[in-house]
Amino acid sequence: MAAVELSHTVTGPADAPVVVLSNSLGSTWAMWDAQAGALAERFRVVRYDTRGHGASPTPPGPYAIDDLVDDLVALLDRLGVERTHVVGLSLGGMTAMRLAAREPERVDRMAVLCTGARLEPSSALTDRAAQVRARGTGSVAEAVVQRWFTPAYLEAHPDVREACEAMVTGTSDEGYAGCCEAIAAMDLRGDLAAVVAPTLAIAGADDPAAPPPHLEAIAARVRDGRLLVVPDSAHLANAQQPRVVTPAILTHLNGRES
Repeated sequence: MAAVELSHTVTGPADAPVVVLSNSLGSTWAMWDAQAGALAERFRVVRYDTRGHGASPTPPGPYAIDDLVDDLVALLDRLGVERTHVVGLSLGGMTAMRLAAREPERVDRMAVLCTGARLEPSSALTDRAAQVRARGTGSVAEAVVQRWFTPAYLEAHPDVREACEAMVTGTSDEGYAGCCEAIAAMDLRGDLAAVVAPTLAIAGADDPAAPPPHLEAIAARVRDGRLLVVPDSAHLANAQQPRVVTPAILTHLNGRES
């Protein structure tokens, strides 16, 4: 399948090291709003919408993780970026891990959040894809956002709940379903030993979608990995706990241990 031309935005100094931020299933590049400003003080920050999300095209499926990596590589090539840091959450983390294993010369340092090398049971993802094709992304938006944040946080921030449910509902049905199926078919466990980029694996302590053991396994299996478990956070740990996550990412990308 040919790569698609991804919708993207670039901020920060043109001559600074590049960091790419890769979004989760059902979100747009706006999910990184809490990190983008701080990162742009030191880096050239590239945010993009995964195929089938936001303003990016929605090609017909099926999709595979390698298709998402091909899209990202094509974007880097268009921007003239030979080597970059990569930060990805959930589906974005899977894309980052596959890129780092498949094309290690393109990745300097990597941070993956709330993700896994393999998510089981895969039937949960294929069932969700079938539901979205039949009834639309709006039919899963409430349940998805309940996994993104802890119940107490959602109760205290109804505006966040509303905005995030709208983000999921605004995602293309085929794009969401195709990416669901790509995750269901994905198994990166054999790739992790090939990842040479220093890797920070960040887990949300209360994440029901990719619990901390998934991130612990990533940190243990890559060649140079560290684990950070963020308390009081679920699947979008970066959005719920930016005061913990943002400095941790900055410290890692700057080559220092936190």
